Amino acid sequence: MEAIALTLYSWLMWLAQPFLRRKLKKRGRKEPGYLNGIGERFGHYTQPAETSRELIWLHAVSLGETRAAAVVVKALRARHPGLRILLTNGTATGRAEGAALLRLGDIQVWQPWDNTASVTRFYDHFKPRLGLLMETEIWPNLVAGAGDREMPIALVNARLSEKSLQQALGMSPLSLPAYSGLSAVYAQTDTDAARLRQLGAPVEGVFGNLKFDASPDESQLAAGRAWRQHLQRPVLMFASSREGEEDEFFRRVKALSRDKTDAPFHVLVVPRHPQRFDEVATLAAGHGFQVSRRSAWTPGGPPPDAQADIWLGDSLGEMALYYAMSDAALLGGSFAELGGQNLIEAAACGCPVIMGPHTFNFAEAAELAENAGAARRVAGLDEAVWAAVELLGDPSAQAQAAMAASAHEFAAANRGATARTVAALDAWL
Repeated sequence: MEAIALTLYSWLMWLAQPFLRRKLKKRGRKEPGYLNGIGERFGHYTQPAETSRELIWLHAVSLGETRAAAVVVKALRARHPGLRILLTNGTATGRAEGAALLRLGDIQVWQPWDNTASVTRFYDHFKPRLGLLMETEIWPNLVAGAGDREMPIALVNARLSEKSLQQALGMSPLSLPAYSGLSAVYAQTDTDAARLRQLGAPVEGVFGNLKFDASPDESQLAAGRAWRQHLQRPVLMFASSREGEEDEFFRRVKALSRDKTDAPFHVLVVPRHPQRFDEVATLAAGHGFQVSRRSAWTPGGPPPDAQADIWLGDSLGEMALYYAMSDAALLGGSFAELGGQNLIEAAACGCPVIMGPHTFNFAEAAELAENAGAARRVAGLDEAVWAAVELLGDPSAQAQAAMAASAHEFAAANRGATARTVAALDAWL
């Protein structure tokens, strides 16, 4: 049954290739990065084929996973200076972030599409000696191909939500061999470990979350704090906002003036996906707001109060800057049933978080942050805006300062996953 399931899956993935090509070209109109190296996704490469098994393959699908991978790469290089990395990504933002990790001799290509032919070409061309998959990236043919080549493959910084567990159990003939085919799994939390074991995954340790070990960019922190000092009012950031959330948020902010309550803060919105920057700017303008975009700011920061109602963070790789200039942040993806975005970076920057009810992607981190006083949970965006009014409208700023201090302490107390992970990987290196 399992062999039949993998065969059917492989045929479906093969048949889907033309649709993937069309999707990439369509998305590339807004994000040109998707147009680069399309052939790589199907196992066609411009790099010379490897002649020996040297490369350590690390797969990080998107921006967050790539940032977590960065701390592992740095630690591995410190212990094994001659290491060569093969980095694969699935999104343009992840690929752009990952380019900064490369050194002479390293290689970066797109993740191969998970059909038999593409995966075979990938493995035969690069001949990796170890595979490291970040967080949730389990692909049946990639795992099966590693097993066929007797290549160890580990799931690092592993997490699994209850929703994803149920989906995987519903496809057990396909998912169980994929999870059990891994060589090792290093989970973020005990809850993640328990769920992964239900799928047959060989969990060998619970090491915490690598994202706690990622230090914010110091130059961005300094710039953000300098900008904040020149502002007369606090800043409320909507961090990594998602489609459907911004419209309601703008309506809630607009309602403050109808309720004869002046917002005691500037509003900074940073959409999760860069292809939506223009869309969100248009949406804000449709609500009657004057919009000022980060891309138009001078080195001195945002414009004076009179020139804009909404600031739009339309840049990549500057979250530390935005958190540093903000006095509190609403957690995007937590006000719709999307599971929430990562709040760890906000905590590391000392920015208090107000989050909605939907945080299943980072359930334990959200709970720990709330218990530590670094985050506050509310029922929805209406309550979130009023919580921000309460928090940032206090002239003494005592509550905000207390949450900021708790955020720093929460981030510091949960570091250490990198050292534990790299020590475990040494057995293969």
